[in-house]
Amino acid sequence: MKIQGAVLERMNDPRPYSTSNPISIRTLDLDPPGPGELLIRMEIAGVCHSDLSVVNGSRPRPLPMLIGHEAAGIVEAIGDGVEDIEVDQRVVTTFLPRCENCRACKSGGKAPCTNGSASNTSGTLLRGGSRLHLGNTVIRHHLGVSGFATYAVVDRHSVVPVDLDVPAKVAAMMGCAVLTGGGAVINSGQLREGETLAVIGLGGVGMAAVLAGLAFKGVRVIGVDSREEKLSLAAEFGVHETYLPGEAKKAGVKADVVVEAVGSAKAFGSAIALTAPGGRTITVGLPAADELAKISPLSLVAEGRSIIGSYMGSSIPARDVPIFIKMWREGKFLVEKLVSAEIELTDINHAMDELADGNAIRQLIVF
Repeated sequence: MKIQGAVLERMNDPRPYSTSNPISIRTLDLDPPGPGELLIRMEIAGVCHSDLSVVNGSRPRPLPMLIGHEAAGIVEAIGDGVEDIEVDQRVVTTFLPRCENCRACKSGGKAPCTNGSASNTSGTLLRGGSRLHLGNTVIRHHLGVSGFATYAVVDRHSVVPVDLDVPAKVAAMMGCAVLTGGGAVINSGQLREGETLAVIGLGGVGMAAVLAGLAFKGVRVIGVDSREEKLSLAAEFGVHETYLPGEAKKAGVKADVVVEAVGSAKAFGSAIALTAPGGRTITVGLPAADELAKISPLSLVAEGRSIIGSYMGSSIPARDVPIFIKMWREGKFLVEKLVSAEIELTDINHAMDELADGNAIRQLIVF
């Protein structure tokens, strides 16, 4: 079938992307779903830093690639062997398929799936190969989803079904921002009542971490960001204290759980400095591969502190998406607050500029 999709053709193009246009809207051929796969009509897709990290080259991927990974849509066709999802079911896409067979998949969410990670790196679906073509050119898949398109074929292990009364705008953010930020707080950080949570970097993932912290009774939540407008927004969310990065250290801020959601060595260092004795530093950002940070091993031992890397919030999507949706239904997790703009697919290059400039929390592409 013919679809419209946002194809990244070049990495490391000069800014602004709205001028260099590294992403083109193309008419592509999409193969039907194979065994264990689904055809999804996309409703909503969120623009995330993981998309930007491919555009700016900090996370190189094979090109050309149809990008986008945080999305929600309606199942329109089902491949052989899929028995637990029906046509017309709404699904949330997740950016790391879990094969459920490898050793990593038996880690309770702590380790990324070995096979899913390999297929994501190669730009294929979990069972191998691509379902996307532009003439004779194979188009790679982004994180098993390629959600910036009118339709997508994905592996069954890349989606979580949700009820139709969960709005697509809410459902889409569950698959990345919420799993990563909320999961960092709940799964990796093991936040407890009476503790203090600090979040460094108040973008989509960081704000999702904030919302997760605010869902706990008796937890003090602190927001740290370099942009005053994001601190103001965090205050509107209900954050108890907000600081610019330098101010937090001068104020002597110490938190039991600190989530670093920037993706830079400098922010990682700040997160460690703000972690209280006995506390947990959770890093979810994706810095460039050559960025390094210095750590004092003595301080970790003497103060009994932990540093935890958290990919996708150490989540198991099939387990955790229903938990966050339950929190949303109960009014404890107001994920709608994360939406900063609704855009069209043709706005994608400008959307990357907005993200790179720190102007956006979550921009949603509405199909």
